[in-house]
Amino acid sequence: MYYYLEDDTIHILETRIPNSGIPQGIFLKRHLVPKPGCIESYTWKDLNVGKDICFYERVFHIYDCDDFTRAFFANEGCELGASEGLPRDPFVHTRAMVDFKQTPPDLAQHKEYIEVSLKGGRPNKNLHSFLDNDRRVLSFAIIWSDTSYDGGDKFYRLNFFLSDGTIEVKEINKPNNGCYPFNMLLRRQRLAKAPVLTHYPDMNMRPVEFYGPEDFKCGEPVHIWTRDCLLYDCDDFTKAWYDNALEYTQVPVALRKPAPDVFYQAVPEETGFGTPEDSMVSVICLEPSRKPPKPDMKKMFK
Repeated sequence: MYYYLEDDTIHILETRIPNSGIPQGIFLKRHLVPKPGCIESYTWKDLNVGKDICFYERVFHIYDCDDFTRAFFANEGCELGASEGLPRDPFVHTRAMVDFKQTPPDLAQHKEYIEVSLKGGRPNKNLHSFLDNDRRVLSFAIIWSDTSYDGGDKFYRLNFFLSDGTIEVKEINKPNNGCYPFNMLLRRQRLAKAPVLTHYPDMNMRPVEFYGPEDFKCGEPVHIWTRDCLLYDCDDFTKAWYDNALEYTQVPVALRKPAPDVFYQAVPEETGFGTPEDSMVSVICLEPSRKPPKPDMKKMFK
C-alpha cells in the first residue's frame, strides 16, 4: 500500500505469484479513498503499524512499513507500532514444491551416451586445462647427492607442465666432468609419490597419488623413483605463479660451496740430458722436439 503525501491518494498492489490462477496486480487504483460512512478521506494520521483499516468493505491489516515511513512519522511526532511477522502462506510452500526441479545424478552420463550414439565426439575434459595452461611450466632446480663410489652432487632441472600435470627431469651437464652426458633423467610423464612396481602397470587397480604443484616447495625433498632430490631454487615465473595461485612464497635454499678442484703435480727431477729447460719442456709437452725451449737471454748474458 502506497500513500502519497502530495494529494493524500492511496494505491494498493497485490504481489504477483506465477501460475496461481488468480488475477493479481493492481488491487486499488490511486485515488482519494473515503472513510466508511462519511465523506472524509483517509490521511496519513489514520495509518499505523498493527492497525486494521477498511477500504470499500475490505479490511486490511498493516503489519510493517519501510524506513522512510518510520522516519516521516518520527519527524511528525507520531510513534508507529512494532513490526509484525507475515503469516505463513501454505500455497507458497505448495507451489514451491510443485516447481522444484532436481537434476538426476546420471544426467551428464546420459547426455554423453546420447551424443556418442548419434555419432558425436566424446567431451575432452583436459581441453580446458590445456587452453588455459599451455606452455606454462613450473621450473625447479634440484640436486641429487649420489653416495655411490663414483657419485657426488648431481644437478638437474625439474619441469612441471601445468597443462596436463606431467613432469620431466633434465640433467645439467658440465664439460669434462668424467660422466656420461645423459640428457633426460626422467622423460615427460606423471610422477607418482609412491610408485607401484608391478609386471603389468596398465592392470594396476591400487590407487596411486601423483605429484602436484602444491607438493613442490624449496627446501623440501622430492622422491623421483628411488632418488631423494632436494628442491633448492626455481625461476621467476614459478615464484610469481605460486604467489598468485597458491599464495605461497618460494624461498631459495643456499647450497654448500663445493671444494675447489685443485690438482698438484710435483715437478720431476732433471734427466741430465741438456739444460734444465729441456727437461721442463718434456714435462709440459708430449713432443718436446716440436716446441724447443726459448733461451733466457738475460741469464745467458749474465
